Amino acid sequence: MRVVSILWRIWRSRNWVVFEGKQYGFPALMRQFSQQVEEWVGLPLEASSPLILIPERNHAGSVEPDNGIVCHWDGATRKGSHSAGGWVLYDGMGNVLLASGVQFPGMDDPAVVELLVLREAVLWCLDHGFTEVRFEGDAKMIIDKINKADTRDSQLGAVLEEVVHAVGSTPGYSVRFIGRRRNRVAHLVARKALALYPTLNRWFDFRTCLLSRM
Repeated sequence: MRVVSILWRIWRSRNWVVFEGKQYGFPALMRQFSQQVEEWVGLPLEASSPLILIPERNHAGSVEPDNGIVCHWDGATRKGSHSAGGWVLYDGMGNVLLASGVQFPGMDDPAVVELLVLREAVLWCLDHGFTEVRFEGDAKMIIDKINKADTRDSQLGAVLEEVVHAVGSTPGYSVRFIGRRRNRVAHLVARKALALYPTLNRWFDFRTCLLSRM
């Protein structure tokens, strides 16, 4: 796996240098290699794993509201260019109901991107009648502010106020912190959305997204 990963990173870096004029040194290459290995190690190996079972109801118009829903979200940023995010809905058994991606052209602030992705997920759940959702992510600073209803942040501004109000006014909604490893699926969706820039199909074939990274 490590041999394949380092060869893959060298090939990708070569393409970025040749076709996009970017410069990549050895430290950057090794950081990307380490991140790639960490992601691959966390992926399920069995096709029967709940993480890669995609029900037929994986589109916005056909997912039915239910209790015990968990939503993981994450952001991905390309410095000086653009950002993207991904969020994943799980049912009470841990099966993926829906995986969604969103892009933010011209935005490269990681904290703002994380908050924008969470807002996207919260508003979608509200619009589609989900009344009990636990939103979980690895952006601890943002999660702490939401749970304390602390909107005094000029950087996050009105978006933070909007999310705090939406979560606070919906009794069944909660936001909590989870580690990066537990959030790996939303991270993969966010990275996929980033790679698809500037085109994006917001409703991913989640099985294909995962298997393409193995």
